[in-house]
Amino acid sequence: MTYFSTLPLTAFIALSVLTLLVYLNLLPPGIDMLNALQASFGDYLYWMIGLIILLESIVYVGFYFPGQFFAVALVVMAKPQWDDIVLLTLAMVVAATLGSAINYNLGRRLTDMVPNTANPQIRLKRLLLAMIHINSLAFFMFYQGANRGSWRVIAWAGLLNMPYYLLLILATSLLSEQVMLLAENTWLLLIIISLWLAVALYLDNQKMQEAQG
Repeated sequence: MTYFSTLPLTAFIALSVLTLLVYLNLLPPGIDMLNALQASFGDYLYWMIGLIILLESIVYVGFYFPGQFFAVALVVMAKPQWDDIVLLTLAMVVAATLGSAINYNLGRRLTDMVPNTANPQIRLKRLLLAMIHINSLAFFMFYQGANRGSWRVIAWAGLLNMPYYLLLILATSLLSEQVMLLAENTWLLLIIISLWLAVALYLDNQKMQEAQG
């Protein structure tokens, strides 16, 4: 019997372990790794932005790299022209879409991790909700792949990411960096995953009661 709580439980464990390793100085903070990455890439901003977004868009890996808002902050600090913003947004969209494809295929290979609902329909409302954060989109794509959902969901996410990243760049320009970085706060992620786990445990309990009845 498969459980709804499997994915949120593994996500909670992964984030907790990474946080503990960083706290114990056994692993450098993700932001330090990104700063080193920035120094290595120098003027190759497009490639660096793409790599940062790709790293954060991969399921579980994204817990370590606070890449999305770091990348947008880099774009804003570079004071680009409108044509540069369009090209940088395209780089983000391509990287995020590639990450979605990776997560979808990982899910297809690990179908026993989540309850199988057999080819779930693409619900735009759920996709939009998942796109609130790049980590939630990663798990959404993983779930779609595990349930043999249509690959078109990857294309839909790619299309929706275009206005999403344009708005994100605009919001970062208008709001303070501290407010935007709140979305990358580890404790906030832990709270969100805990709520997800609580809902999943409730659904598992309902499922077990139905099976026993």
